[in-house]
Amino acid sequence: MFDLGWTELMVVGVVALIVVGPKDLPKLFRTLGRFTGKMRGMAREFSRAMDDAANESGVKDMAKDFKDAANPKKMGIDRLEDAASSFEKWQPGSNTSKLSKERAEAARKIHEVSAKHAQERLDKEAAAKAAEAAAPAAESPTPAPSEPPTTDKA
Repeated sequence: MFDLGWTELMVVGVVALIVVGPKDLPKLFRTLGRFTGKMRGMAREFSRAMDDAANESGVKDMAKDFKDAANPKKMGIDRLEDAASSFEKWQPGSNTSKLSKERAEAARKIHEVSAKHAQERLDKEAAAKAAEAAAPAAESPTPAPSEPPTTDKA
């Protein structure tokens, strides 16, 4: 509470010796000791009464719950235990497995339909390329060369 070192205490003792005198100094220290003892006792009693009132009202339990909730280590362990317990409670024939079978069947149907559409698109593209290749050949015959190629002799 008070931050007094040895030097400050020595100065206070010397001042008390000078002001009070050597004859009454032991009586002053005894009275001061009793006074501080009574003050500490009153503070201890007050603190105990407040702790008892907090225990009766449940504040201590709430404070413990808040501390546990704010503790990251405890929170991580709780989440791990929750995950482990939910895994232990899993039943193979539950709704989850039924849903996964339904989803697998739906995925298979989607894959079949998309593969069918992709094949149809590829067939249309191949037919279009074949039609383009046949159309220029039918329109014009191959022209005969008009002049033979020349070579430069330099």
